[in-house]
Amino acid sequence: MLLRFVPRVLLCLLVLLAGCASTDSDPPSGMATVTVAELPVEARRTLELIDDGGPFPYAKDGSVFGNFEGLLPDHGRGYYREYTVPTPGSRDRGARRLVTGQGGEVYYTDDHYDSFRAVLR
Repeated sequence: MLLRFVPRVLLCLLVLLAGCASTDSDPPSGMATVTVAELPVEARRTLELIDDGGPFPYAKDGSVFGNFEGLLPDHGRGYYREYTVPTPGSRDRGARRLVTGQGGEVYYTDDHYDSFRAVLR
């Protein structure tokens, strides 16, 4: 009985691992991309802060991004977080943001969510 059970458990584990290997970090089909090196220096600094877990200079950094524009892949509320990319000379937060997903994906917008580019890391 136990010997018949073990192969089934191993098969289930392999299926689960295969599912984990495919991540959402690949850019959606047709979406423009940008490499980290091509990002503005301020965006690279913000990405470093995200990787380090902060501290962030703006109170809204790390807040939920709702994807109301529908330009990013559809996920449940709370999947995406947004971070300000400072704009030199701007008197407010400006229009530049990095948006991260729970699957490790990162998106950059420099026009306040009118368009996004997937960041290739």
